[in-house]
Amino acid sequence: MLSIEEIKLLIEKLEKVKKKDLEKLLDDNLKILKDIELAVDANNGEMIDRLDKTLDWYRKDLEMKKEKPNVDHGLYNMIQTKIFQFARTNIYNSLEIGPGNGMFSKDFRAWRSNFYLDVLGEVENKIRRRFPPLHQKHLRFYTTDKTSCDMVPKESCNFVFSWDTFVFFQKQHIKDYLKSIKNVLIEGGYCFIQYADCHYDADLEYAKRGYWNYNTKTIMQKILKKQRWEIIEMGMFRPGANYAIFRKPGKLNPVVYKSSEITLD
Repeated sequence: MLSIEEIKLLIEKLEKVKKKDLEKLLDDNLKILKDIELAVDANNGEMIDRLDKTLDWYRKDLEMKKEKPNVDHGLYNMIQTKIFQFARTNIYNSLEIGPGNGMFSKDFRAWRSNFYLDVLGEVENKIRRRFPPLHQKHLRFYTTDKTSCDMVPKESCNFVFSWDTFVFFQKQHIKDYLKSIKNVLIEGGYCFIQYADCHYDADLEYAKRGYWNYNTKTIMQKILKKQRWEIIEMGMFRPGANYAIFRKPGKLNPVVYKSSEITLD
């Protein structure tokens, strides 16, 4: 039996290959599939609060990743190299969403202050231990209930980073988070965020077993374009490590990122 994730992926593929001579056949099949999708999504919508990951779930996930990290040395270096491409000024601050155990949290030291936002307040102690005493004054921690960045000062950051966090979010949560992030960024500020792209088998398998939430590059592009973000780069370091780089329109940011690497599409 097809999972809802596979149904959604099939709908997307059929929409892309739609040709005039196949229009009726495709329309008929799309209607059947979309009816199924709507029925499942309607049911999921009513249960959305119960389907969300709980705070205890996130705690257990972090404990598991302490024993078995899901980012190895090679992938870490690729992500870190990207981060450093934005570290060309200390006028503004950085924001990391979902720092967890703090794997990347020391990579923002080039910024004036380093802001961290998480649903778990206890991550602050884990991250502070990674920094020497003199750097503690540059660290600021905020706790969010779900998708709000309202506690972070408005237009205070020129860079927002998140890895291994947005893959767990429902589509509506991603939309809400991105709207809130816009208030934090200066004009021309960048976001570098991992997302689930279920066009690929690795991501689709995570979604099918309920670990990640279903998303694709096509869906992510639609969300970003509808919210008027400027999409700079959408690539993949390796299966299960898809990312999007996008920016808030404007020219206040002294850092200009240019995509130079060949990425998988």
